[in-house]
Amino acid sequence: MTLRLLIIAASALGLAACTGGPSGRAKDAPPLQAVPSVDATRYAGLWYEIARYPNGFQKNCEGVTAEYTLRDDGRIGVLNTCRTGTKSGEPRDADGIAKPIEGSGGARLAVNFAPIPLPAGDGNYWVIYLDDAYAHAVVGEPSGRYLWYLSRTPTISPDVRARMDAAAEAQGYDLSMLKETIQP
Repeated sequence: MTLRLLIIAASALGLAACTGGPSGRAKDAPPLQAVPSVDATRYAGLWYEIARYPNGFQKNCEGVTAEYTLRDDGRIGVLNTCRTGTKSGEPRDADGIAKPIEGSGGARLAVNFAPIPLPAGDGNYWVIYLDDAYAHAVVGEPSGRYLWYLSRTPTISPDVRARMDAAAEAQGYDLSMLKETIQP
């Protein structure tokens, strides 16, 4: 009986570890809202990470970029690259595939980097802010454990940062949890 309880406890701890860090969204925040729609053709291309909520899969990452490519099957190829330790460190890539969530206008995606597809659900990549020029975006997801600020350029102006901060804050995100990404 004790061994069985130990196995159950270890399994529960393992599952808890997979769920990510603490939520950065206020407990009383309204449900997360994605932008009404995203034109995948305009969104495709290279984005620089400006800031993020710290997470285990980006530990020790700087110089982070994400490149999105359209696929013939309607999904989106995702290539995330980080530089280990410094903005000029050894590059480390993660290849994934994103599937738009039906009825989301392309603003919510299920992104998967695992070799075994995960259930899509409501998606784990929600574009919650996107400027008209498709030059700056804020991406989150409903649990509030993840948040990314993305830009087509490695740096942004204080005015753009203020708009991104305002968009995240309006969705209940705690800006004090953001980690600035060092870009070349």
